[in-house]
This record gives sequence, structure tokens and C-alpha cells, in this order.
Amino acid sequence: MSIEILVNLAPRETRAAILENGVVQEIHIERASRRGLVSNLYKGRVSRVLPGMQAAFVEIGLARTAFLHAADITRGAGADDTLTGAVADAAPVEDIRRLVNAGDEILVQVIKDPLGTKGARLTTFIALPSRYLVYMPRGAGVGVSARIEDEAERSRLKNALQGLAREHPGGYIVRTAADGASAESLREDLNYLDRLWQHVRGRAAQVAAATVVHEDLPLSLRVLRDELSRGVARVLVDAPQEHERMREFATAFMPEAAPVIELYAGPRPIFDLHGVEEEIAKALDRKVPLKSGGHLVIDQTESMTTIDVNTGAYVGHRTLEETIFRTNLEAAVSLARQLRLRNLGGIIIIDFIDMRDEPHRRAVLAALERALAADRVPTHITSLSPLGLVEMTRKRTRESLEHLMCEPCRVCQGRGFVRTPETVCHEIFREIVRQSRQFASRELLILAHQDVVERLLDEESATLGELEAQIGRPIRLQVEALYGVDQYDVVLV
Repeated sequence: MSIEILVNLAPRETRAAILENGVVQEIHIERASRRGLVSNLYKGRVSRVLPGMQAAFVEIGLARTAFLHAADITRGAGADDTLTGAVADAAPVEDIRRLVNAGDEILVQVIKDPLGTKGARLTTFIALPSRYLVYMPRGAGVGVSARIEDEAERSRLKNALQGLAREHPGGYIVRTAADGASAESLREDLNYLDRLWQHVRGRAAQVAAATVVHEDLPLSLRVLRDELSRGVARVLVDAPQEHERMREFATAFMPEAAPVIELYAGPRPIFDLHGVEEEIAKALDRKVPLKSGGHLVIDQTESMTTIDVNTGAYVGHRTLEETIFRTNLEAAVSLARQLRLRNLGGIIIIDFIDMRDEPHRRAVLAALERALAADRVPTHITSLSPLGLVEMTRKRTRESLEHLMCEPCRVCQGRGFVRTPETVCHEIFREIVRQSRQFASRELLILAHQDVVERLLDEESATLGELEAQIGRPIRLQVEALYGVDQYDVVLV
């Protein structure tokens, strides 16, 4: 599989696209006004402890207080120990008040960005990533990424790191990128992480509460650290200064990958040339067309994401069951890509077209699992329910593309629908009667949308005339260009 990374820089926005065999699979966007917080370290102050929820709210300097569950707190560590990083007992604690109390200052790491109305999710189990390793100062032992499948290589890496880590207590995870790495490379990474942790501890002891202690790398460098291990053939960046910065970073931490980082200086914008802009626009639509003529309808809500599969214009060439089966197979591959492209997470309900044949049902589930295998974000799929629904979860760590780039419609407030002009007319009639009975006036002025006023003058003109006779006062109409269809005012004049 040929993998390319495109990096596009604008004055206050950085975007990265991951292409596999020329097809856009993932989009990452980082804006100066809304940088992602995942992996950032903060010195927080506990503002409130909720024993009933086994959780605490922590001030870390953001607009909303962050959320810290008891399961994410190092056991047996007081406020001072939490700041200095003492390794704590992992035994379960029934009362969170034995771990933290209001006013405590603790070192925390963000594991989920603020999403919608929810604050960031925190942990005190700090994890510091490097090129080959993830260092957990409050952990213990050595683990190896499951993506390194060769048992001999797994044993070599584990033994090498165990020997190197004796002088640096804590836990370590060997990342996929370490496959084939030398012991000297592991030592360099380990020394770097040790220096970083000492810096974090020193800064945490100096700064005030609700202050950032350490920020993760910017997007352009983060994609190098996290993605180059996948065998990336080329990284294209369209800004000379950032290109030089990325080359320096790669030379220092992954010298074998530095040659694949190239500067793009063509006349066409890099995202236009590779069709990324078009894919971003499509990823914001509800409807996703399939090559066969069918389509997906994706709806993202606060509680879950629903995906409906439809045959659309696809009529097949054989039986109805075969048509449905082929559509569902294509949909399984397409929706797996859409989950990555849109970065959809949480609970996801997929409504495949009903299939009667059990082998077909199993084949569609298998196709979905294969398509999701390339997704580095953890997913879990359940079997088809009696109603023909597939329930799955995908870990949600940052905002979806829709939440990042869009906001709720100011007319419908995100509901996706507005009241019809006919409905609004009847509401106006009821309001006229209500106002005329309570207050005296010479006449009534109706301020409304153009469509509502036109309906009042046309289909509802007879009703409006009867209402004028009933209340004994004239009714004037005025179009308000800034009103939505379901907005109106009844003014007493």
C-alpha cells in the first residue's frame, strides 16, 4: 500500500491529509484558535469532588472545567506526590475523597478534547510519547505494541528495553515504529524521555495552578512522529519554513525518514491537486454516494452517530437478495473510510439493508471488520441485532470534522428542520387573538419572513379578513428580511 502525507499551511491553520493508494483516508486540522489538547499536561486545581459519580472537576485554565474519574487517578498519591510523580498503588478505591479533595493541586494529562458541551477528560497516569517509546512515569513494566507480530522481534525489543530502563523507573510501551530499531536508538529515546519528564516535574513545581505545563507537538511534527512508522512513501509540505522545520525534526529523531519529506512548490494548491478539498466538502454532507448507485445517510447527534444504507438507483442484475448483498458489501467498505475521514467516534449504529441469508450477513460483518482493520483508532463491533442493526463503538479523542468546521444552523438551531409557513400563520392567528384580548391598540403590525407574509396575503387572506372583523382592528403586514421562516412578532400600534 502506497501512503502519502500532505501538509498544507495557512497563516492560522495547519491541515494534514493521509492518502492511501491516492485516496484520502484521514483529515487532521489544527487552528491557532482551537489547538487540540490531547496529551497536553496541566497543573490543575480540584474545584469540586462528586463522591456519587466517583469523579472530580478540575480547573486547568479552559473555558469549562475538566472531568477526572477515580479510575484515572493514581492510587495512594497525595497532592505533593501527584505533582512530583510518585508511583502509586493501583488497588481500587471505593471513595474518591481518599484520592483527591477540593483545592488539591495535581498534574494531569488530557486524554479527550472538550466535545460539545462536555469538558476535557483527564488522567493522572501521565504518558509521554517519543519516536519509539511511550514513557509512563507512574507505571511499571515493559509492553510491546500488538502491531509488532514477530515474536522474536518482540522478545528482542522487550529484553533490550528492560536492560536500558533499570536506571529510569516507570512503565514503557514499545511503539510500532521501533520494529527493527537498534538498542542505541532505544537508549536515545529513553534519555530524551527522561529529560522531558524532569523538565515537566520542575515546571509543574514552579507554575501556578490552572496552567499548561507541557504541550504536545504541533500537527506538522505530530504526523511525522505518529505516521512515518507505517511505511510512508512521501511527505509533501507546501511551506518552505515548515519544510525545513520538519526536516530538522526528522533528522534529529528519525534520520532514515528525512529524505521522504519534500517541499511542494507547484502553482496549484496542494490540496486541490490531490482532490483533498473536494473530499473535505463531501465529508460535510449527510449523503455519501456509492459507486453502484446506492448511498449512505450519516447523521451525527449528541448521543450517537447513525448510518443508513440505501440501494438508491442500484437495481442489480440478479435477485433482490443479491442486489441487497452487493450494496451492503460496498457500504461496509465505504462507511469504514467515512468514519476515519470524518473522525466519528462514540456509539455508531449502522442500519444495513435487511438480508435474509445468514452467510450474507456474516460476509458483510467480515467485510466491515476487514475495512476497519486499517483504522488505528480502537473500534469494537457487535453482531447484527434482530432488527438488522450493527452496533459498534469507535474511540473518540478529538472533535469530529463536522464539529470542528461547522456550527448549528442559526435558523433551526441544529434540529435540521423549521416550521412551515402554514404552521407559522396559525401561530400568528393565535397570537393576534391573545394580544387583542389583553391589550388595547389602534392596529396590529405583523413582522414576519417573506414566505409567511406571502401566504397570509394569498392562501390565508380570507382567514386574516375574518380575524380583523373579529377583533375590530386593522392588521398590517411587514416583511423582515433578517427573520427566519419560523420567526415573527405581533406588535401593538
